[in-house]
Amino acid sequence: MGLQPNPIADDGDEFHFCSTCAFSDACLSVGYGKPELSALHCLVEHVGPYRAGAHVFRTGDAFRAIYAVRAGTVKTCVVDKDGREQVLGFYLPGEVIGLNAIYPDRFPCDAIALEAAQFCRFSFPAMSALATRMPALQQHLFRLLSKELGTASLLAADHSADERMAAFLLDLGDRYEARGFSGTHFRLSMARGDIANYLRLAAETVSRVLGRFRSQGLVEIVGRSATLSDRDALRRLARGEHVN
Repeated sequence: MGLQPNPIADDGDEFHFCSTCAFSDACLSVGYGKPELSALHCLVEHVGPYRAGAHVFRTGDAFRAIYAVRAGTVKTCVVDKDGREQVLGFYLPGEVIGLNAIYPDRFPCDAIALEAAQFCRFSFPAMSALATRMPALQQHLFRLLSKELGTASLLAADHSADERMAAFLLDLGDRYEARGFSGTHFRLSMARGDIANYLRLAAETVSRVLGRFRSQGLVEIVGRSATLSDRDALRRLARGEHVN
């Protein structure tokens, strides 16, 4: 099965949103179509491509805009005083980065492209003003913020390495699927070391767990290509249930 190396949103047209638009679901659900959202569309600036390893923004940069990923994958991370990196999250096409900068008014982390990446950049002051006139947009921003806060729960709880890895792979698949891509066959654009860092596991543990998943017929991983062969079993495993 062919794997799209770098999924990208189309640009839509006069009446339709980009295929992975970060705001279309919320707007369409209450009857806003593209013509009604011309004001929001005017706020969008397409930026990129950023090459792999390039910073989209850095810790301490002034917060002026949020970024919706159009293509590629991005990681957010912080670096401690000893130079050790801690990965905070990964973002796929159709997802928004930068929301955690709203309160401090400065970005609290780095955002780094893991592969060639493109973005829709929205001026946040202008979007905030528009959101006061469009309740659906405002509510969607609140939902995005809430989701951002909720992603830490997997890492905060006392989950085993197998549970964390299963939940991580399922989450990636679910997020790709929600944006119209395959939820069972996708590219792992992040390095094993980044996955280990994010899951608070040793790199050797990640390799060992993935090897066990392969031998159990749960996943198939060749290079950066991942196939979730048995999502039901992975979901049971993520819940802490025994899988033969």
